[in-house]
Amino acid sequence: MPQPLSLLRNLAYPGRLIVIGRTGGAAVVIYAITGRSASSQARRLVRRDAGVWVEPTDEEILRQGRVDLLVYPALLIAAGGVAVSNGKQTTDIHNALALGAEPVATLATALSRWDFEPDAPTFTPRISGCVTAAGAALSIVKRGPDGGSLRSYFEVPASPDQGRFVSTYQGENRDPLPAFVGEPLTVDLPPGGARETAEAAYAALAPRTGNPDFRVAVACFRDPGAAEPEVHIINRHERT
Repeated sequence: MPQPLSLLRNLAYPGRLIVIGRTGGAAVVIYAITGRSASSQARRLVRRDAGVWVEPTDEEILRQGRVDLLVYPALLIAAGGVAVSNGKQTTDIHNALALGAEPVATLATALSRWDFEPDAPTFTPRISGCVTAAGAALSIVKRGPDGGSLRSYFEVPASPDQGRFVSTYQGENRDPLPAFVGEPLTVDLPPGGARETAEAAYAALAPRTGNPDFRVAVACFRDPGAAEPEVHIINRHERT
């Protein structure tokens, strides 16, 4: 059964997350960042060229963390579709996109050389997705019990007003952070354009009363097909 997007409020700390689906006949991709550390919070999403990039808001604070894992292209648009991920693997997915490409095969090819993030002891999973004319897919690459990489790929059905959701962490705010488990969750997507969808996701990530606000940024890409794609970005530091 699909769940409302507000289910995100039940996740004290999801890390980074991706939702891919359809609403109003348009393909929709949501990418969101939450962060606990000062270096994770010192970031924003910006529209650059044909995509959305993660950039620092404070270079000095950002350098306290792993810059190579904190700054990357989050979403890249190509003639063959759109690529999204929580790391620099977005570029490889973008380069693998082709008109009519099968989405699961595209992700499997693009991610074949990528492992989970080298941020011991957390070993953050790499979450990725793509949308092509042939469909959409999500992927999780995470650390297995033996230290190797477990690779999972999921087709995203073209269900109206629904999407599939995956995050890097299971949602508990504890250490070590537990990685996302199982298959992507089915969520209902709100009606409206990229702005309305981004606002709904940002509101859904608001903390429960008494909990810290880990929100950093949300971006929504919406492609109606017959018109120019929309991109709307919300950065928390610009609202406070």
